[in-house]
Amino acid sequence: MEITAAIVKSQGSEFELEKVTLDEPGAEEVLVKIVATGICHTDMVARDFIMGSPNFPVILGHEGAGVIEKVGSDVHHLKVGDHVVLTYGFCGECEICRTGNPAYCYEFFDRNFSGADIEGHHHHHDHEGKDINDNFFSQSSFATYSIAHKNNVIPVPKDAPLEILGPLGCGIQTGAGAVINTLKIKVGSSIVISGTGAVGLSAVMAAKASSATVIIAVDINDDRLAFAKELGATHTINSLNENVREKIREILPNGVQFAVDTTGRSEVINNSLNSLAPVGEMAIIGVATKPLELETNIFLTKGYKIKFVNQGDSVSEEFIPKLIKMYLHGQFPFDKLIKTYAFEDINQAVEDSEKGRTIKAVLKIGEYAK
Repeated sequence: MEITAAIVKSQGSEFELEKVTLDEPGAEEVLVKIVATGICHTDMVARDFIMGSPNFPVILGHEGAGVIEKVGSDVHHLKVGDHVVLTYGFCGECEICRTGNPAYCYEFFDRNFSGADIEGHHHHHDHEGKDINDNFFSQSSFATYSIAHKNNVIPVPKDAPLEILGPLGCGIQTGAGAVINTLKIKVGSSIVISGTGAVGLSAVMAAKASSATVIIAVDINDDRLAFAKELGATHTINSLNENVREKIREILPNGVQFAVDTTGRSEVINNSLNSLAPVGEMAIIGVATKPLELETNIFLTKGYKIKFVNQGDSVSEEFIPKLIKMYLHGQFPFDKLIKTYAFEDINQAVEDSEKGRTIKAVLKIGEYAK
């Protein structure tokens, strides 16, 4: 079938909307008409080949939401007409997946970043019939239609606003999951969260929903820090003009119990670690551009636990519906992060995201009619 997709033709280039041909779904796949797709930092990381396959042209997009139009012969838990959120790909069969850790599947890279499906096939083809790299996060949802594997298609309630649910499939479940699933913070806990993008602010909201009593947000943008307070932060620190370690010790002389880092920056991570109480725990999410350097000698007597976290340690088929229930009950207002754009304005949405003008951009692809 003919669809419209946003294509990156070379490393670091802009997205170009073009007509392409999409294959029929295979036995374990579904065809989804995309209603909306979130824009995530990981899309930019792949565009710039910081991570992922170096193969171009490529169709990215990995926070899709839409309606199922076709199901493969071996798909039995999903049906035509289901409202769904698309999340990351995993095999579901390896020992890692079977022990409840699908975000660390042995095949994670191949199913999410390789530019083809697990068998090396492509679903998308240009007007000359040439293959286009795709299957990004087992979906490539910067397109009017997407083919996804049955494992990463999550049915959601039809009374939830489908046009904003896509970001739950990656960025928002990552931040919220780091707090709820990884750190498992409890009532009355204290936490510092570095970086107030979509992932960090999702962590702030999750900490509030978990009844943490001290939630410290750290950033260099005063507007973002003010917004973090609206979402539940009890304290904020601008690390450009305040000493993070000293400010945290003023708030909690013995240090915080938990920390989340979304920046990937060594100096920021070390600030958080130096602010932890003994046996404190830290979740590191941010994609780094430089090797991480830790002040390890200082930490040897502290008993700290550091966990590098992918996808918020989420089993998405369970966690995404929980986040939706929290949202519908007013406990997790992630819609406040979102600004919507027309599909044809994808490059503006990307620019606004990269320059910090928009926290979470969502493309309303279902309204595209060209």
